[in-house]
Amino acid sequence: MPTFPHLLAASAIALSTALATTASAPLSAQDAATEDEGPGSGVLMLRAFGDDAVPAVQLGTDMDVTVSGPVARIRVTQAFRNTSSRWVEASYLYPLPEEGAVDSLKMVVGNRVIIGKIKRREEARKIYEKAKAQGRKASLVEQQRPNLFTNRVANVGPGETVLVQIEYQAPVRQAGGTFSLRLPLVSGPRYVPPHSLVSTAAVNDARTVTAAPIARPVPGRMLNPVSITVHLAPGFAPAEMASPYHRIAVEGQGAARTIRLADGQVPADRDFELSWRNASSEPVVGAFRQQVGRQTYVMATVVPPLIQSLPVPPREMVFVIDNSGSMGGSSMDEAKASLEHALRTLRPQDHFNVIRFDDTMTQLFDHSVPATREQVEVAIRFARSLEANGGTEMLPALKAALADAAATGDGSTVRQIVFLTDGAISNEEEMAAAIAADGGRSHLFPVGIGSAPNNYLMARMANMGRGTYTNIGSAEEVTPKMAALLDTLRRPAVQEVRISVKGTRIDLTPQVLPDIYAGQSLVVLGRTDRLQGTMTVSGRIGARQWTSTLDLGQAIDSPAVARLWARKRIDDIETERALGQIEDAAADRAIGDIGLEHSIVTSQTSLVAEDRRSSRPADQPLTSEDLPINLPAGWDFDTLFGGTAAKSAMANATHPPSVAETAEPIELPQTGTNFAAALANGLLLMLIGAAGLLWQRRRKAA
Repeated sequence: MPTFPHLLAASAIALSTALATTASAPLSAQDAATEDEGPGSGVLMLRAFGDDAVPAVQLGTDMDVTVSGPVARIRVTQAFRNTSSRWVEASYLYPLPEEGAVDSLKMVVGNRVIIGKIKRREEARKIYEKAKAQGRKASLVEQQRPNLFTNRVANVGPGETVLVQIEYQAPVRQAGGTFSLRLPLVSGPRYVPPHSLVSTAAVNDARTVTAAPIARPVPGRMLNPVSITVHLAPGFAPAEMASPYHRIAVEGQGAARTIRLADGQVPADRDFELSWRNASSEPVVGAFRQQVGRQTYVMATVVPPLIQSLPVPPREMVFVIDNSGSMGGSSMDEAKASLEHALRTLRPQDHFNVIRFDDTMTQLFDHSVPATREQVEVAIRFARSLEANGGTEMLPALKAALADAAATGDGSTVRQIVFLTDGAISNEEEMAAAIAADGGRSHLFPVGIGSAPNNYLMARMANMGRGTYTNIGSAEEVTPKMAALLDTLRRPAVQEVRISVKGTRIDLTPQVLPDIYAGQSLVVLGRTDRLQGTMTVSGRIGARQWTSTLDLGQAIDSPAVARLWARKRIDDIETERALGQIEDAAADRAIGDIGLEHSIVTSQTSLVAEDRRSSRPADQPLTSEDLPINLPAGWDFDTLFGGTAAKSAMANATHPPSVAETAEPIELPQTGTNFAAALANGLLLMLIGAAGLLWQRRRKAA
């Protein structure tokens, strides 16, 4: 089993080699500052913000949310205050909902409001860089992932405060009669697999998602405080309003409520979630429309009936658990408890296997085995022995789980993969491509673990893997949410889903329709020249056919449907890219065209705002600062950054790069720590696996 120093050295070589091929690429301000600092300079790093250090630019955020029917409109105001005596450019990396569509940017300088414009990505960047060089204030919003954005603000003077306000909209989620809205507030550090650094573009991409230093939690210090107000008007009298991760105060009555954080401000270190139910038993209208020019956009929500009487067929269940360093802390406890809960629900007629991964991988059994009491106990002991350590090489574990040996017989067995992870990786596209290439009978059910999982990855894996995804953000949620997921897995899904429209022609998305599971809803968006007629959704539940028809003429007006359609259409294009059905250049052009047409930020379009007045004197230099982000709640800082053992291993493996005095260097591909613990843990896992194999052989011999 490779040791920690060996893995570290291999990662350093891979990163150094990749970066060496990008010598001609433009250097960022930080890269330029460290370019001549000796061997290892410029190597991608996770950076830890020092205990006593204070960033020059202080950031505060206010979120004002309006929920109207099935859509939420969110206004985010970020206040950048320069507490230093220097002129500063500040960059902040922050998450948004994976289905959010950013469409507005305003920059407030003094008593002036500067409106941002949507441009092609490269054009927007040139406008921003020109304004920055000329000493003019400017702001640039760029998408790094569909759920991860950067906001850059140039030429903030000593003692100045610049307000940057963005607006976006996102759909309200509906499952099992509960409506919910999740607002990501922090993004966990992303693991960058060395094999993915194959080009200049790949290296630059890795830099963008790992730019922000991670602040060590300090008692009594609130970094990046956020306040949240939600104006809830869902179209019915809401009931059972709850926020599992924050204390809230609720005001109002009837069909409208106002919800605020009970503590006023909280650190941006965990996602905010609000859920509610319909106080009435009356069904909620399932169709909404928006007229834009000559085009009409429609959003339809279809909920299948709850079928309980059909027998549950034998299943093959593959459980994949992430025990990499980013899972250190309560996340690992939640994942292990979730896995044990799931294992105890297996029936003797089921087959199963368990795969664990960090920068290595262990498959408990050679192939799926019967869920006998003895085998399940072996798996539970295996799960309990896991500790968070190492990097996050998720792709090999996914491929191993998708490999269908058909060891359970005639192929009629339902094959389900439960994937427990925080999703803290940068190579989401490789994961999507692997699922697309599989084309097998496996259904994928990601479970996002922790306070700030990568929900974009979870949703994409579920959609392409014909499953659903679940978030578990605290220990208290393990039992109810795993019970709900496992109940879903036992119920028959609506398969072979089809949509037909009579009376008009509609450009529908998603184009590849997923299976619909009990309690889940199917959301379909479309664009047409004339909205009329009916839409019929049909499918198979077990052996019987099911249909549901909506009258499109009864759709309710909504101001948000067009941009939601655009966001979903972009997802379709990315799926086509993963399937090899469209070339990269054509996909980029199509995404850019949609972004410009609907004025939203995409991978190919950005929002830029520039002041026409110069503010920074020509003789004053500009200092660039990546604002530190909070460590997601429940993550363990020492496990992530390695402590003494990892620093010592790094010193022996390669020359560490020099960095600013507030940063602790660590090679990005290693999110784990403690070499001795890793080795001991590996030996324990090997012994448990060997015991399971020996038991199988003795049973066969008998």
